[in-house]
Amino acid sequence: MKVSFTVTWDYRCPFARNAVEHILTGLEAGAPWDVRFAPFSLSQVHVRESEADVWDDPTMRDTLLAMQAGIAVRDSIPDAFPRVHGALFAARHDEGRDLRDAAVVRAVLQEQEVDPDAVFAEIDGGGPLEAFRREHEQLVAEHSVFGVPTFVADGRAVFVRLMSRPQGDADLACQTIDRVLHLVAGWPDLNEFKHTTIPR
Repeated sequence: MKVSFTVTWDYRCPFARNAVEHILTGLEAGAPWDVRFAPFSLSQVHVRESEADVWDDPTMRDTLLAMQAGIAVRDSIPDAFPRVHGALFAARHDEGRDLRDAAVVRAVLQEQEVDPDAVFAEIDGGGPLEAFRREHEQLVAEHSVFGVPTFVADGRAVFVRLMSRPQGDADLACQTIDRVLHLVAGWPDLNEFKHTTIPR
């Protein structure tokens, strides 16, 4: 039976990268998940009441670029989205590339055999930015989402930090995400569980 859930992302967050790698590894191995990847802006979370929203602030456009590229691929070329999604996270966290640079985003798309001109045409048309705003605001309004990655299942939303990456281990990836989903939807009585220290 398919298990449906939503997970938020922002390419800047290493914990979102960890969660997404587990999900993508599990999906590639045939995990029975119906996943909706939802964009969420960490920049918008930190906007003060007197400041313009990031969607309306031209000085913030570069910080939203990679997210818009991901949204454009998700919505227009869904078959390519998993590999582009993973590659954008890798570019930021494994390779130290600057995703605010249009040339970097274009290069990542090209490396994943996606036409960057087509993606940037979508961005220039404004659709990905509007989707970004709409989905972010909906997550805040309906689920009080404040960060990434947040898992939403059965009407419940939980902010999750996974400390490890799957390293290609599909069994580990599936077990990890299934455990998260069980806690989100199967055991709502657990509201907070946080280690006081992190083993090094």
